Amino acid sequence: MPARNAARTLERTVHAIPPEWVDEIVLVDDGSSDGTVELAQRLPVRVIRHPHNAGYGANQKTCYLEALKLEADAVVMLHPDGQYEPSLIGAMVQPILAGEADLVLGSRLLRPGMARANGMPLWKLVANRVLTTFQNAVMGTDLTDAHTGYRAYSKRLLLTVPWLRNALDFSFDAELLYQAAHFGMRITEVPARGRYFADASSVGFRAGSVYGIKTVWAGIRLVLHRTGVLPCRKFTRDPVAQS
Repeated sequence: MPARNAARTLERTVHAIPPEWVDEIVLVDDGSSDGTVELAQRLPVRVIRHPHNAGYGANQKTCYLEALKLEADAVVMLHPDGQYEPSLIGAMVQPILAGEADLVLGSRLLRPGMARANGMPLWKLVANRVLTTFQNAVMGTDLTDAHTGYRAYSKRLLLTVPWLRNALDFSFDAELLYQAAHFGMRITEVPARGRYFADASSVGFRAGSVYGIKTVWAGIRLVLHRTGVLPCRKFTRDPVAQS
């Protein structure tokens, strides 16, 4: 759970996590100022605290490093703001535990009309469609929602993909998806309801535009890497990782 100022929604989200599917809940706080850490310490959660705000991507890096230390077979990224339903965790990890997938995306667009019915702003829907189409062309995939924040990763993926080289901000997610496709990870989607309300974290138009530009640039870097024009370490595995 990558957290920042999530005190108003954290407890409700944690209590909604199905215990039959989860062995450990890891919360990484990224410099919250609203009592998120103090609340988390009273819950059945393993708490790690960044002494200052390092960014969404940096938060995820700490989350996944801790999950690897715990020898997790499947790792689910669940936002503590309640935007995504914890009850879906079972459906997210089943393909991984069955050996059928390395990355499972909780798609808000897999079922036609579901995203708008649940309150996704029209501009976000259009931007998602455009960016996802671009990414599918680059990756050779057929995804419906490349920008969901609800994701599950296999241990194999986290040990193969060089995600520690990725950005510290929101573009971390786009880079990791490109990497997963580039390294031949098996990617699948399950329908997921995204909820939009006052306490749910949301990227505004300006930040979303920056994210979109960085997503396109990461795709261009992948194309340049594949053609040998401009090699990129984000798409290169070290020899020791290949053994």
